[in-house]
Amino acid sequence: MILDPILDMFRGKAVTIPPLDGAFRPNTLLDDALAFAGLTEPDNLVVSGDRLLASSGNAIYSLGAGTEPEIVDTFPSPVTALASSPSGELTVGLESGKLLIGGSEVLLPAGIGCITALAYASDGTLWLANGSAEHAPSQWAADLMKKGASGSLWKRDAAGGDFRKVAGDIAFPYGLHPVGGDVLVSESWRHQLVRFDGATGNRSTVLTHLPGYPARLSPSGDDGGAWLTLFAPRNRLIEFVLQETHYRLDMIDQVPPAYWIAPTLASSRSFLEPLQCGGIRTMGIHKPWSPSRSYGLVVRLDQNMQPQFSLHSRANGTRHGICSVAEKDGQLFIASRGGDCVLAVDLVSGGF
Repeated sequence: MILDPILDMFRGKAVTIPPLDGAFRPNTLLDDALAFAGLTEPDNLVVSGDRLLASSGNAIYSLGAGTEPEIVDTFPSPVTALASSPSGELTVGLESGKLLIGGSEVLLPAGIGCITALAYASDGTLWLANGSAEHAPSQWAADLMKKGASGSLWKRDAAGGDFRKVAGDIAFPYGLHPVGGDVLVSESWRHQLVRFDGATGNRSTVLTHLPGYPARLSPSGDDGGAWLTLFAPRNRLIEFVLQETHYRLDMIDQVPPAYWIAPTLASSRSFLEPLQCGGIRTMGIHKPWSPSRSYGLVVRLDQNMQPQFSLHSRANGTRHGICSVAEKDGQLFIASRGGDCVLAVDLVSGGF
């Protein structure tokens, strides 16, 4: 209702989050999945030719069944985004704000310094998501806690040339999925997917009220659908803290980032973490429905970008912090930053 923002000043505002139901119904498919490769905090996955590549820290690895990850290339700062062009050229975004295409550095406009996602359209157009104008990619929690919305969307024509800004004022764009001349963007802090017109930058909301913070998108099969990852869950305590400005700013100033009441890629690693009393235990068992700052969630979207089914690692699981997936040869490969592994799910025998 139009009057709701005014009435909320007097009646208060309820802290609500969407339930995990319907296509988001919880399961244990990620914790039951095969560990395809062990890798420290794997972030980006991409299929380049016949290779499956994954980024971890400052390096890019080639992954194969039954073999140890093999280093393909290393860089002076962590890899934050990865894409392969239609011609097989590898494009790499770095924590330092640099962009490399085929090993050569590309001169970027002054407004780009937080590269969170890269994606090529079928015609060779390169899309780039700049997560924040104020923070580096690794400082995403600070951007959320400060309610950042300074992200932007850029594109570079297939013929080359400079990047052109398509849209701004985006609350941490974290995933890209080209659709014709347009692009679908996951807007993390607003928990939604937005479609941007490639020519005008006009936006239209495609999917909203997601139960977590959306990360990267990747194509699915040949039906025009997509895979969406959500790197952390929403919960009532974090939503409440986001409404309490003075508390939130004091927390940022006085508490180390690892112990903020904020989403995280992995939890239950320190007795100093918040929400420990929320991890309800009965007879020593951590309940899967407990409130949690971390979670594992992958969602299959149809050609209309509507959820069909999902794969979960719940509060008591270990395959949390899913930021990227890639489909290859009938298998879905899933990078779990919180679980330090890349998973493999058979899409044929799994009945999906």
